[in-house]
Amino acid sequence: MYAVIATGGKQYKVSEGDIIKVEKLDAEAGNTVTFDQVIAVSDGSLKVGDAVANATVSATVMEQGRGKKVIVYKYKRKTGYHKKNGHRQAYTQVKIDKINA
Repeated sequence: MYAVIATGGKQYKVSEGDIIKVEKLDAEAGNTVTFDQVIAVSDGSLKVGDAVANATVSATVMEQGRGKKVIVYKYKRKTGYHKKNGHRQAYTQVKIDKINA
């Protein structure tokens, strides 16, 4: 059984027991979060739309973290312009506990 959930502007295909990194959520490690934007659920047959209107996915927050540094380098030739920037995206690592469909 798997489900497709939407969180943080992205979609994730998850099964029970999966560990995924999603965009940062306001939750401490050990707390339980519920994803109610379920797009599709499959348990042999795929259900979408009104068939999954009340479906939810429960998950436990494992950790909060920041990803690897990405270097952003801007450069314009012949003008002496260059600018170096770094960015680390914040994430929340969650473990999928149950798909309630």
